[in-house]
Amino acid sequence: MKPPDGSSDDAPVERHETPAERLDRNWSELLQELRVTQTGIQILTGFLLILPFQARFLDLDPALVAVFLAAVVFSALATALVLAPVAAHRLLFRRHEKDVLVDLGGWMAKAGLCCLALTVGLVATLVVGLVVGVPAGWVAGVVALAVFAALWLAAPLWTLNRRRGRHPYV
Repeated sequence: MKPPDGSSDDAPVERHETPAERLDRNWSELLQELRVTQTGIQILTGFLLILPFQARFLDLDPALVAVFLAAVVFSALATALVLAPVAAHRLLFRRHEKDVLVDLGGWMAKAGLCCLALTVGLVATLVVGLVVGVPAGWVAGVVALAVFAALWLAAPLWTLNRRRGRHPYV
């Protein structure tokens, strides 16, 4: 069923907004995305930070200790990147630089998501490696990273390219 105005469901939505309104909307959408991501990263980081205090941690294979340390580093980096746009906003508040905030925040959010995907892959490697064995852990980590690459990168790009194939001017 077509919308009442006769346009197709695949037609681009046209917004009648000023550049300032567009920046405000983009900033609001970015902050909402960061809020969702932030909680997960903080929980994951907290989980990682308590692991060395567990009794079995001393029994970890040296390879898994290296995986753990890499996971902590990427988790801390993800936390820093996802929180950085808020700090940038405080520094640039009322300086009429929202375009800088949106661009910088978007870049930092993407970098933070990459670090988050690496962290989850490393955590999968760590947990499966501890429970089943190091080789199985490496397989689990690679599979986790492949899933993230497929869902977060390949699927959106494939969908975009497929849509552009039907609508070259979108």
